[in-house]
Amino acid sequence: MKYIPATPSERTRMLRSIGVRAIDDLFNDIPKELRLRGPLDLPPAMPDPDLLAHARRLAGRNADCDRLISFLGAGAYDHFVPSTVAHLALKPEFLTAYTPYQAEIMQGELQAIFEYQTLMCELTGMDVANASMYDGASALGEAARMAADLTTRTRIVVSTAVHPEYRQVLRTFTSHLRVTVDDLATTGGITDPAAAREAMTDETAALIIQSPNFFGCLEDGEALAKAAHDRGALLVVAVADPISLGLVRAPGEYDADIVTGEGQALGNALNFGGPYLGMIATREAFVRRLPGRLVGRTVDTEGRPGYVLTLQTREQHIRRARATSNICTNESLNALVAAVYLSTLGRQGIQHVAELNARKAHYAKQRIAALRGYRVAFEAPTFNEFVVRCPVSPEEINRRLLEHQILGGLPLGRFYPDFADGWLLCVTESRTRDEIDQLVGYLEALQ
Repeated sequence: MKYIPATPSERTRMLRSIGVRAIDDLFNDIPKELRLRGPLDLPPAMPDPDLLAHARRLAGRNADCDRLISFLGAGAYDHFVPSTVAHLALKPEFLTAYTPYQAEIMQGELQAIFEYQTLMCELTGMDVANASMYDGASALGEAARMAADLTTRTRIVVSTAVHPEYRQVLRTFTSHLRVTVDDLATTGGITDPAAAREAMTDETAALIIQSPNFFGCLEDGEALAKAAHDRGALLVVAVADPISLGLVRAPGEYDADIVTGEGQALGNALNFGGPYLGMIATREAFVRRLPGRLVGRTVDTEGRPGYVLTLQTREQHIRRARATSNICTNESLNALVAAVYLSTLGRQGIQHVAELNARKAHYAKQRIAALRGYRVAFEAPTFNEFVVRCPVSPEEINRRLLEHQILGGLPLGRFYPDFADGWLLCVTESRTRDEIDQLVGYLEALQ
């Protein structure tokens, strides 16, 4: 339906009805010197073909991973996405999906969420998963709040190997909850279980780690879980890249209590930063403190399967004081993409992709470590990311690589001043051996 504007006489009658003479009178609260006095500074209207060409030129000024060879990770990953994912997940009936407010007639969306929840449980080794959180950082904040509620304790200990921006979001989430957040320094790129044990007190609600962590290193989850549990605290594990779970132990296998992560790597495009997909899963015993909502599967009186909103602890549905989350926007389209991606690859496919990541990243790590002046920062095992200490500033390296259409790694000095020469590189299955060799060749020439 097209917009039908009001006529001048209709506008006059409306203004008279509310007691003003002209439309400008409605903006008297805005000082005259701040008001726009002329037309907007925009080019004249264009025909559709010209406008599309103009928009393409503007979009072409962006540098994206379709045109650049990316070695950048740090929370957002350039994984290959099979064409099946877009064909299925972007069907029009899914694109219109929002939150299932009329659950009884939204069986397709509920089934998709149920399948996603099930796949998340299999991937993380946990009992229950919800769908969904905004992103990995907000999921971690929700997990901390959940841990404080479950333990009725007021202190969170977080490893400094957790993504620095996640830690900022964590502090924002807890800043008005009378919960303190203390950083736990790392040794050799990982969280030392002995140091974690010392940091635990009777007021500690949770120990938070990330694995693979922000430096790409794999943590000793089992020892860290014991350090937390011995003092009655929970272990919260954030997963940097869930593809890693195709190769390394799932957090549920080493006794994690809450698992969070960023699901972008599971078939979702980079999209210049979002929207992304926050993952959260936990034990069955903690299900009533899980934020968001859960979809369950049941049968009707005739034995036919049906899907229902089983648990909704959001403030929209229960008393605000008892709500576990005010998350309202549903990320179920991103969750659906993740479900289609995982179903397309299957158990063996995820394992194969994970192995490709690890092998290619280790090939790149060995080649760079052999270069004069470059040194791998940590000896701990890694998955598809690793830190290199460089003879030239990482910012300068990135600038030079960009001239060759290569997107370099993340300079770490921004987050860790002691690592001003630290460069976090990522190698996914999308990178070829030739591309890795190109990178190594340019680094060698830079010296």
